[in-house]
Order: sequence, then C-alpha cells, then structure tokens
Amino acid sequence: MNPPSDAREQARAAITAVAADLLREHGSAAVTTRAVTELAGVQAPTLYRLFGDKDGLLEAVAEHVLAEHVASKRGDVAAAAADDTDPVADLVAGWRRQIEFGLANPDVFRLLGDPTRAHSSQATATGRGVLAARVHRVALAGRLRVTESRAVDLVHAAGVGVVQALLEVPADRRDPGLAEAMLETLLTGILTRDLVDNPVDNPVDSLVDEDAGTPGDVDDPVATAAVTLRAAAADLQALTPGERALLVEWLGRVTPA
Repeated sequence: MNPPSDAREQARAAITAVAADLLREHGSAAVTTRAVTELAGVQAPTLYRLFGDKDGLLEAVAEHVLAEHVASKRGDVAAAAADDTDPVADLVAGWRRQIEFGLANPDVFRLLGDPTRAHSSQATATGRGVLAARVHRVALAGRLRVTESRAVDLVHAAGVGVVQALLEVPADRRDPGLAEAMLETLLTGILTRDLVDNPVDNPVDSLVDEDAGTPGDVDDPVATAAVTLRAAAADLQALTPGERALLVEWLGRVTPA
C-alpha cells in the first residue's frame, strides 16, 4: 500500500492530467469540479484539498501544460548544441514553436501571462532560461549586436505581444504574416549583418540589403566583439574567477544595451 504522500501525488497527477485534457480540448469553461472529479475518479473534497478551488486547479493545470512544452524545448536546445545547428536557425525555430504553442493553448497563455497572479510560474522561468540558452549560442557565434539580457527581453516581449495580439482577433481574421513580420523586425535589431550567409529559412534578406535603411546596417564591430567575448568569458580558463568577473564588468561598459 502506498504511503499517504504517494497517494496524494497520484491523485494530484490524475486530476491534473484530466483537467489538462479538458482545457486543451474545450477551454477553461469545461474544467468544472464535476467533470474533473468524475473523469479522475475522485471525490470533490479531494480536489479542494489538493488545489483549494477551481482557480487553483486551473493554475496548476496551466503550469503542467507549459512545463511539458518547456521540457521538450530544453531537449531541442540540447540537440541543437550537440548537432552544431546554426544558432540563429535554432532561435528562429524556437520563436515559431513558441508562437504556435501560445495560439494552440490560449487559456494556458492567458492564465500564466496574467500579471495579477499570486504565484510566479516555475515553468515560465525555466522557459526563459531555454530562451537565454539559445541567445547565448548566438552571442558565442559573434552574431549578436546587443547584450544577451537585452536580446532575451526583446524576444520574450515580442513573442508575448504577438500571441496576445493574435488571440484578440478571431482565428479566421488573424494576419498570418504578423508573427513573421515581427520576427524580421526583431532580428534586425539584435543580430549582426552576416545574415547573407545565414541559412535560416525566413524572410530576413532585407536585413542585409545596404539600401534597406534598417538599423541592421550600422553594426559597431567593437561592441559586437565585446558581446561575443563576454559570452565566452566563463570558458576562459587562463584567467582566475576574479579576473573573469572583472573582464565581464569591463566588457559590460562597452556593450550596447
């Protein structure tokens, strides 16, 4: 016989799985106490004891769905690094997958994106770490023209904004090119102009057009070199930890925000 703690976790997992299916297939309105308890084979008091109320259950379910998505993204990043996949191509693939996830899971996106939520999302924080890992690879390749933290903030904000804007419009009236247009603008602002040799399959040709007049045609080679060296500083074993920390501080002074 399982100890009480095991039984509690099993009940929680069963309820979460059932509620997640209802949320994906029918939306938050379908996640009722009656429907969840019947499908999970538990009594209502068990649900209230584990989650407090329906809002608590919805929050746990949203976290569960996002955590599954983030776990798969972490695997993608590890595989891209192991296969030496082009870092910009990997960043673009991650962007597109995140947009698809947000549009396919509107209730999860809205629940976890609500700034009034009492609890922070561990899955969201982990997902931001995955994005940071992707951006770090771009920086190591010498193709980032702003700081890594700035690039992460920009990609995150742009992604959230695109999904939010698209969800505000009925599915049959959404602009199918909005996410790609935002991606192009985003890449213009954070990447160096070596994209002419970049095999990424997305509309970024204008970024290397000398007549385009975009911000992408005014790279500062010193700043770009500082971003690249700062990204690699942790691996400079010839320096002591204190020296590496000092190097990062110095490079930060010449790195564009």
